[in-house]
Amino acid sequence: MKYIIVLGDGMADRPIEELGGKTPLEYADTPELDRLSGRSEIGLLHTIPEGMKPGSDTANLSVLGYDPKESYSGRSPLEALSIGVDMKTDDVAMRCNLVTLTEEDVPFEEQRILDHSSGEISTEDAAVLVEAVRPLIEKAGYGIHVGTSYRHCLIIPKGRVQDFAQPHDHLGEVIGGYLPEDPAMLSIMKESYEILKAHPLNAMRREKNLNPANCCWFWGAGTKPKLSSFYGKTGKKGVMISAVDLLKGIAIGASMKVVEVPGATGGLDTNYEGKAGAAVKELVENGADFAYIHVEAPDEMGHQGSVEKKVKSIEYLDQRVIRVVTEGLRSAGEAFRLAVLPDHPTPIEIRTHSSDSVPFLLYDSTKELSGSHRYNEREAAETGLFLSEGPMLMERLLSK
Repeated sequence: MKYIIVLGDGMADRPIEELGGKTPLEYADTPELDRLSGRSEIGLLHTIPEGMKPGSDTANLSVLGYDPKESYSGRSPLEALSIGVDMKTDDVAMRCNLVTLTEEDVPFEEQRILDHSSGEISTEDAAVLVEAVRPLIEKAGYGIHVGTSYRHCLIIPKGRVQDFAQPHDHLGEVIGGYLPEDPAMLSIMKESYEILKAHPLNAMRREKNLNPANCCWFWGAGTKPKLSSFYGKTGKKGVMISAVDLLKGIAIGASMKVVEVPGATGGLDTNYEGKAGAAVKELVENGADFAYIHVEAPDEMGHQGSVEKKVKSIEYLDQRVIRVVTEGLRSAGEAFRLAVLPDHPTPIEIRTHSSDSVPFLLYDSTKELSGSHRYNEREAAETGLFLSEGPMLMERLLSK
């Protein structure tokens, strides 16, 4: 038996007037999910433990079968693992977003945050801008490491964990109330704004009607993570397929194989077929028992507040990932169990994560189930099947 989780990050939502009161998942044209729904278990899963913030870090750990209250030490340390940062036990890692602030003629504290991702800036452009602020950061005694797109990693030797605001939670808001109290961190943010605002690359981005990446924003602090082996927990050889450093870091911490897919970007333009094809190859040819396919696009479209693009990302997930995987495994004669779900909702109306329970679909190619519910938030609730803790899904997926 082969096991697959297809994770549409932030895919769940709330009813949207523009879609006739439907959610993007209800509204999207998803023939493969519709076909699977009648033969699957469908229900709701609560992925975020009580008292923890809704985020892809805690939620994906939970879906992978780990209790975040035991295994979570912060978001950025997981990303640090992915990009090869050798953290010491007394290091603190922080996410460094390259964000877009308004460039109004007002003090720094009165600027507003427009975009947490600087228009999903390319890694190549971001690397140039990281180099521009490197002297500023290293002068403070810190280290900076280039990640993917707008996501980078700050290392503070012998640091202390501080809880800074997440930029995607405050889009459109004045930043003054969300800036760090730590004088050193605040100084770096202010100076990075002056350096990056004037950078020639950002001048070119403005000319192209792209959001300038004009400030460093720090958040997601934590210490070196400790995760048990996924194989040791489950007896399954697992692979991770994602464009996002966080997910790769989780996989490395869990001693899973990370599969790099050319053209995987974390955006709407990601290589969907490449991810699906890589999963099938690992399962059929390379001895993997379990594949985790993570697609970031629905989450990014939720943060952007784009109803149209969020619907499109779900349709792409259906036809360019789920269909390719199911057809590939059937053609290879493999029996398989497939779970489809988001890690958390990223509702369009709030443009950030929520702790609402998420719908899941669990399909077994060896069983002939018969049901009438389609896979979406409303109908998942109607089934009455509710899993109160995220790791319960992995238990259910791997149960015989």
